[in-house]
Amino acid sequence: MSDKKHHMEKQATLNRNAPYQLDSEVAEALGSFLSNHPPGEAVKKGDWQGLRDNANDFYKNLNLYLPVHEDIKRSTFFCFSKDGKEITLRWYTKPGAGTGAAVVYVHGGGRLAGSVDLYDKIVADFVHRTDVAFLSVGYRLPPAGKDESFAEDVLAAIIWLIDHAAERGIDPERIAIMGDSGGGGIAASAAMLARDRGIRLARQILLYPMLDDRTTVEDEALAPFAVWNYDSNYTGWKASMSAEPGSDDVSAAIVPMRQNRFEGLAPAYIVVGFLDIFRNENVAYAFSLLKSGVPVELHIHPGVPHAFDFLAPESTVAKRAVADHIRVIRSI
Repeated sequence: MSDKKHHMEKQATLNRNAPYQLDSEVAEALGSFLSNHPPGEAVKKGDWQGLRDNANDFYKNLNLYLPVHEDIKRSTFFCFSKDGKEITLRWYTKPGAGTGAAVVYVHGGGRLAGSVDLYDKIVADFVHRTDVAFLSVGYRLPPAGKDESFAEDVLAAIIWLIDHAAERGIDPERIAIMGDSGGGGIAASAAMLARDRGIRLARQILLYPMLDDRTTVEDEALAPFAVWNYDSNYTGWKASMSAEPGSDDVSAAIVPMRQNRFEGLAPAYIVVGFLDIFRNENVAYAFSLLKSGVPVELHIHPGVPHAFDFLAPESTVAKRAVADHIRVIRSI
């Protein structure tokens, strides 16, 4: 074998085994999505309105590919947050298939985008697949939403569901909190607030959650794969809290990874991609829970970026991850 050929084959092997490389199926799906829906103009760091517009456009495009489940029944209710503001709730059930469990769902969007409407198909699909009822929370976004209001809005939804559990056919001991991305971080904060106020949750189900305002310094290895990048992360945190992201003035009531007491929190299921900028903070959160005696199921999927299960639902890795989501929801 010539030295040149040996070098080429060695390099090919290294490339196949490189940790910072997109899963081929995910890369193909992501390329197809971006080809059909080119991203909007890049927004400047700190431009929360521009970032919100881009993120909501992404959700609108994503909805074009999501299934429609006509078997899912929806009802709209309202509750009031701690400060008296009205919060919209959307209740999802699959007629004839109630399990007695329920999930309070906190939509994603980097703490500044997304909505109950934009997540309607996503939530309905979880209900369709699991038979478990879901309550989707229309928490306030910036500038109306700020600091502790995110967790307070979600906690108000949890309390509403507990108070109406009997008429909804729900066991109040079998209510879980769930969220993805920015919503996952808010769900974690709400779980902490629930613990502090003596409210027991059955599970916290966190899909690549946004947990730490200090994740704003670029990791050069991860940056090329950042579906949600470091500037966007700064913008999302900056828009949603009064303190400067990364400063010493940030409250643990706002940012889960600023918390120093993890005892007594609900058992956690956490999923993140190896190529997600939230990877390290998700692992750190899981470790903090474990050190405090909280049961944790943690999955780090190789070769995938943020929101991979939404972006490449037909990929092998996404199907594997979603099967775990479904299993955990059914186990509540």
